Amino acid sequence: MHKTMPVPLQLPEIFAQIPRYNILYSNPSPIHPLPSIVPPNLSPHHPLISIHAKREDHSSPLACAGNKYRKLEYIVPDILSQTPSYHSHENDPTPQGPLQGAVTTLVTEGAIQSNHTVQVVALARRLGLKAVILLHRGTGGGLAAASDKEAFQRGGNVQINHLLGAEVRICEEGDPLALDATPLLDELRASGQNPYWIPGGASLHPLGGLGYARAAFEIAAQEERMGLGGSGRFDYVFVACGSGSTVGGLIAGFKLLEKMSGFDVSNTIREPRKVVGILNSPTRPRAYHEKRVLAFARRAGELIGLDGERDIGVEDVRLDDRFVGTAYGVLDDESKEALETMARMEGMVLDPVYTAKVARGMMHWVSEGEVVDSAKPLDQVNVLFIHTGGQAALGAYADVK
Repeated sequence: MHKTMPVPLQLPEIFAQIPRYNILYSNPSPIHPLPSIVPPNLSPHHPLISIHAKREDHSSPLACAGNKYRKLEYIVPDILSQTPSYHSHENDPTPQGPLQGAVTTLVTEGAIQSNHTVQVVALARRLGLKAVILLHRGTGGGLAAASDKEAFQRGGNVQINHLLGAEVRICEEGDPLALDATPLLDELRASGQNPYWIPGGASLHPLGGLGYARAAFEIAAQEERMGLGGSGRFDYVFVACGSGSTVGGLIAGFKLLEKMSGFDVSNTIREPRKVVGILNSPTRPRAYHEKRVLAFARRAGELIGLDGERDIGVEDVRLDDRFVGTAYGVLDDESKEALETMARMEGMVLDPVYTAKVARGMMHWVSEGEVVDSAKPLDQVNVLFIHTGGQAALGAYADVK
């Protein structure tokens, strides 16, 4: 297992100057090999496949560490400002100007078993703020498919939200607050609070993609110390695509790294790193998510020194919708098998909503040879699986044993 050591990041000045509040450990989240899940029946002419996991579930000392803390690191400076700029709901038709005075309350939303809400509430505890969360009963199919609906609404992340001291409000299906929580924010202001809205998954926040743009630089620095064969870096990076800014931020960060190194794909056998977002919900078509991720990547790219339109194109967005299952939050049989395989062969616990589907998709790409580029063959293909956390939700899935 690779040791976790401080890794200096060579961020360009424009990126390094963006305010960031440290929520993560000072060392990078570890990357370690997953040797047991490499398929044993590859043909003699098939390149060696090397699979590693980046453990974002080991990234922070706060509750239920996961990918949202990286996003929140770049949002906190605005929260702590005396005149926060991005506090309104994204669908508010008449958003207020900058808040006057210190924020008192963080407000966010998510599905019943949302990982994001737990991380926002834990952050609120760290900052000495109140937390109000909206849990949408009608989002996805996790609740409807649960064999024990009471346990689903009481255990897992819901239990942790209560333990952390959040004020939990439930949105029934069709509740207008699910589209625009401005009335809730107005209610809190009327009671003397100064609320700050964080969109679900933090993706629609203007700064939401920066955390994973920075993560791309962290991964690149770790690659240099690992002595990877083949291209010497990760050729494929598999990650969940839910709200979209984790994928978008990674795309922007790796694009900036390529630009800084003068990378020219036409003059090298090496392809650029390919970020593959595994979609976890069939609610929206892939084209909807592609457009959204592209917008997030370009927005983050503009902030860190790229020309969004010129440097990042539709061809950089690779999303796979073959493993979405029947509904968001529903653990289908194939994803459950992937979750069990990873637990029993690697001793690593995934979550039932995101990473189980990513693992299923990644293992399909590897076993079917979809990570092999016949036009630019390598003797070794390096694959990175990003574990974004979320294991606490397992407690609400009574059928997972």
